[in-house]
Amino acid sequence: MAKVSVQSLANSTSTRTETAVWRDYLELTKPKVVAMLLLTAMVGMCLAVPALPTAKVVILGLLGIGMQSAAAAVFNHVIDRRIDRQMQRTIHRPVAKGRVSTMQALAFGVTLMVVGFALLWALNSLVAWLTFASLIGYALVYTVWLKHATPQNIVIGGLAGAMPPLLGWVAVTGSLDPHALLLVMLVFTWTPPHFWALAIHRQKDYAKAGVPMLPVTHGVEFTKTMILLYTMLLIVVGFLPWLAGMSGEIYLVGSFALNLGFAWYAWRLKFADEKGLAWQTFKYSIWHIFGLFVALLADHAWYALA
Repeated sequence: MAKVSVQSLANSTSTRTETAVWRDYLELTKPKVVAMLLLTAMVGMCLAVPALPTAKVVILGLLGIGMQSAAAAVFNHVIDRRIDRQMQRTIHRPVAKGRVSTMQALAFGVTLMVVGFALLWALNSLVAWLTFASLIGYALVYTVWLKHATPQNIVIGGLAGAMPPLLGWVAVTGSLDPHALLLVMLVFTWTPPHFWALAIHRQKDYAKAGVPMLPVTHGVEFTKTMILLYTMLLIVVGFLPWLAGMSGEIYLVGSFALNLGFAWYAWRLKFADEKGLAWQTFKYSIWHIFGLFVALLADHAWYALA
């Protein structure tokens, strides 16, 4: 009876270990971030054609973009492992804690990168190279250099994270289009106030890790001003898809309401701040970009079916 109990305990422990390793590798890919990127890529795909893109394009495109985005996230974990160990928000990440070794993470990231590139190449070479360039932009240019070089790191580096709508568009058409760039502008303008709200909330963490985020180098009040100004700019940029004729009234109303909500949070953060408001602003910004692209998708579907 004792032998059975010991064996059962061993099997249980083994199962827990395997599950933990699987979860660690999943965490390396930043699945929530990748899911949001794939939503924006999907919207780019749908807006590229009058009706619906083919199943082949959607499947290969989303898998390829998703894998390349996940690879960039894995490389970010590896490169930032020293910083991650100093920050409360990231101290428990798999590479920082040693649950996944640097070599294991690199092998995982390279595999995702290569397979993702091959899937996109099966669609067209332009989307494959653009997605790879975005990976390099985030994993190397931003993480290795910009993040430590300037407090404008997230403004410049945000371009890599804004690319998925364009990548989705190019996956379908094989060519660049000015309308796709408007979608990039939406995400590019949204990124700084989104991330700076988090940076205010985690200011001490970034200061401790020596990362020159805007609240660390220029102070919290200046950062609040910049968040407010960028949300004002976001309202203006939000009109562009409608003004360009690529979306209709459903998007117009939805985006205006969402952008006003973001601006309201930014206004309160600047002039009526209270404990936890920066974190609330950050959380709202996530729902904001989700809602913005759902509005684009719903608007396109409505007029495509009409």
